[in-house]
Amino acid sequence: MQALLDLEEKISVLTGAAKYDASCASSGSGPGARGGSFRSGGLGAALLNGVCHSWTEDGRCVSLLKVLYSNVCRFDCAYCVNRASADTKRSSFTVKELVDLTCEFYRRNYIEGLFLSSGIFADPDIVMEKLIETAKTLRTQAGYNGYIHLKIIPGTGEKLIREAGLWADRLSANIELPTDKSLQNLAPQKSGKVILGAIKETFEAGAENEEDRRRIKFLPQGKFQAPVFAPAGQSTQLIVGASPEDDKTIIGLSGALYKKYALRRVYYSAFIPVGTQGRGGISDPRLPDIPGPPLVREHRLYQADWLLRFYHFTPGEILDDKNSFLDPHIDPKTAWALRHLEFFPVEVNRADYETLLRVPGIGAKTGRRIIETRRSRSLSFDGLRRLGVVLKRARYFITASGTFIDRAEDPRRIRRLLSDADGAGLQLPLFEF
Repeated sequence: MQALLDLEEKISVLTGAAKYDASCASSGSGPGARGGSFRSGGLGAALLNGVCHSWTEDGRCVSLLKVLYSNVCRFDCAYCVNRASADTKRSSFTVKELVDLTCEFYRRNYIEGLFLSSGIFADPDIVMEKLIETAKTLRTQAGYNGYIHLKIIPGTGEKLIREAGLWADRLSANIELPTDKSLQNLAPQKSGKVILGAIKETFEAGAENEEDRRRIKFLPQGKFQAPVFAPAGQSTQLIVGASPEDDKTIIGLSGALYKKYALRRVYYSAFIPVGTQGRGGISDPRLPDIPGPPLVREHRLYQADWLLRFYHFTPGEILDDKNSFLDPHIDPKTAWALRHLEFFPVEVNRADYETLLRVPGIGAKTGRRIIETRRSRSLSFDGLRRLGVVLKRARYFITASGTFIDRAEDPRRIRRLLSDADGAGLQLPLFEF
């Protein structure tokens, strides 16, 4: 009974310690994504649209065992609840405990996958070896075929990163803060260069694996496939509000990461001041004195991130030197439109897809529907509504066969009508904007 209680206490401590890491989703993985490298008939199946305690891009909420191998940490990052100086209960799993726990939770339908990270309790290679051993044991001994997301520990050697990608569906190394200056101030034991090195190594390992698989495909013995390296790609996380950088800096960094390293997602985590006091209850003077996490700012950054990934905007279009912070009251696409009224109105029966994407209220899916439907008939405003256009926003920026609903002549009036005066809407929007 004592052993059972100890395990329950570990679960409580180490799942609670992991909840602040937002960089988990599994979009892009699937039952066949790993090339059949694990035993057929095994336990679990990763779903295409992702598994985690989060909203997926198609609006589903999915479950994930999100846990730390250990919350013991040598580092003393000011913003982290698990930092070395924090007065918190410490614990660590064994590999066997984590394997048994994952399989048992899956059998009971509590979870659909595993997100595994850890505090830096030893040399980075030693910590990474434990995470890899857990994933490898799940795959080869427990017959687990479900989703696994492993955190890459910055400073880990190239060989271990490449091995991690053979057992995990997704990898991530958290970049933490937008600039190296802030990292040195709040997490002086970490290095932006080392973190970016881990992201680069993961990207290069994935690219080489893809090339190897293409080459093997054309060999006479092509039936022998190379294993797939992290089929769901890699992600990272930025903490928002712990350091003084503006949104322009954050969006610029995200855009560069997407372009240079082909990241699947950049996650934005609003800084949580709870638990950031040192021993004796004294607040760290390096951290901002705010009443709560900047959730509206986080929300707007996610919307801007969608513009980068799905709407073909560049960072410089979303924010510039005159507008270095996202508007808290209107979404960034509408903010761009109000700054560029010369671009409008857009005639929906003639505009190309890229132009349609610039219209507030017309999203990627709706834009494709418009292109397809107008091949056979002209579109009216009623037809646009049926296709999914959000006319509450689009009405000021479009014409249909030359007719208006409303004209974008007064940007202040439109902003007032479309603004969220109370900053409402703190979850990712399920509508297209």
